Amino acid sequence: MEDLKERLLPPKPASALNLREASVRGRPPFQGVDVPGLKKRGQGLRSWIRVDTSGNSEAIEVDKFTMMRRCDLPARDLRLLDPLFVYPSTILGREKAIVVNLEQIRCIITADEVLLLNSLDSYVLQYVVELQRRLTTAGVGEVWKSEHADMSRRRGSRSFENVFGSMSPDYLPFEFRALEVALEAACTFLDSQAAELEIEAYPLLDELTSKISTLNLERVRRLKSRLVALTRRVQKVRDEIEQLMDDDGDMAEMYLSEKKRRMEFSFYGDQSVMGFRSNDGALSLSAPVSPVSSPPDIRRLEKNLSIARSRHDSMRSSESATGSIEELEMLLEAYFVVIDSTLNKLTSLKEYIDDTEDFINIQLDNVRNQLIQFELLLTTATFVVAIFGVVAGIFGMNFSIPLFDDDGAFMWVLIITGVIGFAVFCAFVWFFKYRRLMPL
Repeated sequence: MEDLKERLLPPKPASALNLREASVRGRPPFQGVDVPGLKKRGQGLRSWIRVDTSGNSEAIEVDKFTMMRRCDLPARDLRLLDPLFVYPSTILGREKAIVVNLEQIRCIITADEVLLLNSLDSYVLQYVVELQRRLTTAGVGEVWKSEHADMSRRRGSRSFENVFGSMSPDYLPFEFRALEVALEAACTFLDSQAAELEIEAYPLLDELTSKISTLNLERVRRLKSRLVALTRRVQKVRDEIEQLMDDDGDMAEMYLSEKKRRMEFSFYGDQSVMGFRSNDGALSLSAPVSPVSSPPDIRRLEKNLSIARSRHDSMRSSESATGSIEELEMLLEAYFVVIDSTLNKLTSLKEYIDDTEDFINIQLDNVRNQLIQFELLLTTATFVVAIFGVVAGIFGMNFSIPLFDDDGAFMWVLIITGVIGFAVFCAFVWFFKYRRLMPL
């Protein structure tokens, strides 16, 4: 059965080659990994790459409904990650996850892991490798920071790093680090495509200005269509980041680690209050107390404890939400500047293409005007030549006049007709110059 299962499952990508069999066996798999039969494969079983907070990665097989239950996501959010459909770039903050759809990077980020659709795309593999590297480096930095904090606490000193160390970008929450790598990968991919387009566009446009041909015009048309499509994608990423920066509620919703910490704190707080009540109940059963004074004191103590705990939770949540919004806002603002620079680069290229088109249209209009002027002169010359045809037609009639007997009459007829034709031609040219129909 295991041999059949290995043959039917898709091959693991290159990003999963660094997985150790011992670590995979020791880690509990998802509910959708163990497939008792192969019928479940037709129900949406897909291969995912899972990266935890320590930087360890593994390839897993999870069906759609298991992923929805695990990440608490609706089906429409998972549809955004489907590679069979083309959706614009989107970043959605949910209760327990962040759904990221940025170009080739389509993943689900939670407070404990990143679930990425398994793909052989080089950008996806680079995302996994870069995320592992940053998580490993951040883990070392956090160990050093904790040791440094312990030493400072023992000395009783409060330095600048102790006060503002939590705002350092190297110690962002896990979901923000994963989101940062996704934003960096998307911005780098779009910027590289914009750079390639620039390298191809400028020589082609310069060649088109020097030589207007059908082949060059077709190449520029294809280039412009690619530019419009790339600009639309960059604009969508920029609008998505800007929309997140403008909405504080969405940014606070994306702080998953803090929400998880508050949930755990409230859970343990409720357990402590329940234990306190059970202990008080046991004492009231065993020891005799006054029925008048004791219950109000106990109720007053419980009320004071609950009020203090609620105030503490609200203060912590407000402070953490404000800090998380500031951290995420600075993170988004940094990549907003990067994607805005890419958009400006594409806008400059589009303006250069528009200027080239205007220059070509001016050249074509100039050539068209020259052709019209030449046609006008040619029409005038044709009219002058038609005068000779009229004279020849008149003298070709079947009648006799004394002029036919004169030997020099033919020469005089040619001379007089030529002078009249030249005069008529000069009159037309003067009229064209007077009307400014041609620069003469």
